[in-house]
Amino acid sequence: MPPAALVLAISMPVLFWLQLRLPDMGLKWAFYPADLTSTLGWPGILTAMLLHGSWTHAILNAVTALCFAPPVARMLPGRRGAGVFVLFYTGCGIMASLGYGLLHQGSSDPMVGASGAVSGLLGAAIRLMGRPSWAGPKPLDDRRALTMVGVLFAINAVVGLIGYAPGTEGARIAWEAHAVGMAVGYLAIGPLFRWSRRWGPRFG
Repeated sequence: MPPAALVLAISMPVLFWLQLRLPDMGLKWAFYPADLTSTLGWPGILTAMLLHGSWTHAILNAVTALCFAPPVARMLPGRRGAGVFVLFYTGCGIMASLGYGLLHQGSSDPMVGASGAVSGLLGAAIRLMGRPSWAGPKPLDDRRALTMVGVLFAINAVVGLIGYAPGTEGARIAWEAHAVGMAVGYLAIGPLFRWSRRWGPRFG
């Protein structure tokens, strides 16, 4: 298990334990789409992925990260690689939150969770799994990869529209953020692999 992937997974329940001790459960650090029109809303795009709605929510994201972060982390070895891994994960989360915000402009409902960023790892892993580390991701138009993405998109949309998922009772499921995060990870892992091979000697 790559250390970066393990640390990421462990951080989620640890951060939620700290979140429970905040007076407002950390809601001031959540992402509010209505705030996109002001500078106040932009920090929430980043900080929302550090928060979760429940223990189930945090643990589910941690387990998902444990499953799908390793292929990405192995592609980026060493300390510098770990830093790039964190930037990739964070970038997927930011784009997921931004996509959700643009689709729900004016909404004052808070959005929290690392699901968009974790979905980015899932999208990337779909193209990396079953391939040797030197070969890089599957082509964008790989039929099996696209089929898996399509199935996961459909499941994600159904779960979101029905409004049921473990640990989300009474809360809106930001399925659009999951979809955007997955798409970003699926698309971005190719350029990231080419960049990492070009600058590979610097990792380690």
